[in-house]
Amino acid sequence: MAKQKVAMLTAGGLAPCLSSAVGGLIERYTDIAPEVEIVAYKSGFRGLLMDYKIEITTEMREKAHVLHRYGGSPIGNSRVKLTNVADCVKRGLVKENENPLRVAAERLAADGITILHTIGGDDTNTTAADLAAYLGANGYDLTVVGMPKTVDNDVYPIKQTLGAWTAAEVGARFFDHVSNEQSASPRTLVIHEVMGRHCGWLTAATARAYMQRTQHNEYIEGFMMNQELKNIDGLYLPETHFDMEGEAARLKDIMDRTGFVTLFVSEGACMDEIVADREAAGEEIKRDAFGHVKLDTINVGNWFQKHFAKLLDADRSMVQKSGYYARSAPANYEDLRLIQSMVDLAVESGLNKVSGVTGHDEDQGGRLRTIEFPRIKGGKPFDLGTPWFKEVMDYLGQKYRPIH
Repeated sequence: MAKQKVAMLTAGGLAPCLSSAVGGLIERYTDIAPEVEIVAYKSGFRGLLMDYKIEITTEMREKAHVLHRYGGSPIGNSRVKLTNVADCVKRGLVKENENPLRVAAERLAADGITILHTIGGDDTNTTAADLAAYLGANGYDLTVVGMPKTVDNDVYPIKQTLGAWTAAEVGARFFDHVSNEQSASPRTLVIHEVMGRHCGWLTAATARAYMQRTQHNEYIEGFMMNQELKNIDGLYLPETHFDMEGEAARLKDIMDRTGFVTLFVSEGACMDEIVADREAAGEEIKRDAFGHVKLDTINVGNWFQKHFAKLLDADRSMVQKSGYYARSAPANYEDLRLIQSMVDLAVESGLNKVSGVTGHDEDQGGRLRTIEFPRIKGGKPFDLGTPWFKEVMDYLGQKYRPIH
């Protein structure tokens, strides 16, 4: 067998799995193919284009287990789309008239890379697919194996993406503290904005984890710290539609009775309406290299705050975002198990020259396999028919209907 040399990179936003996935890949190759050289490109595809890399030393291999304790990425992330030539030129990643795919391919060839692991979400892995297609069409002998991370859990046809379980658990822990703000002032509206551009899975899963976390709390009769203060009163996702007037009336009854209202809102909820309103007013909406609306310029939580604070006659209102706190956490037990299974398959696939993205394939009975790149895409909506979601909404007593 020809000498193998492995490269890896992490890209896109953070998720609670990147550090562990990097450590896991190093450990697995060291266990079953210790002769393989390993390098990591710093800051994702940016490092690949700019030739910024880390040589994985013997000492790094021996201490790779330490990476399972941390969040973030030990090799850095960035958002780069190799087929967006204008953006790559503008950012100084390639020169005028250069093709970023060709620059990346030639860098991999020059470095002697035979296996490339990309750890990222749908944008990262569709970019990896573009690169794999270019490599194949131009005679480069290189295997590309992706691993799916995103807290949104919104990649077709993958059942569960890396980091999502942890983000839900940590987001619930975050809000368990924030919910105590309801005791700071009468008639308080607290909005918990959770990550999720097109998919409400994380918001729903965070709400579920929060309810599970608080449902067995012990309280003292007569004090304000009670189950009502810890309740969620409304849950809003990109996949659901609600009547503003009807919801306002329902929530105002709660505010009048208890003195506080708590809402969980996905950062993509009502985004289309908000963008349309602002574009109709002549405002230019900023988008990233992949064409996505820059959500930090939209402030969905603030839109909910503006409308509901007035309708509920709130004396105090606030928006709290758990996103960066949750996505930067180290992987929990469930994610560590998922990471290990995907790492093992990724290494096996790399050594056997099978390109694709590891994951439980929903179109093949949920079997863990290396899924073909052309079948990978983002924007998978949350299934509102999920049994545990119905249980959450029944518990809240909230009416909703799907957006078709």
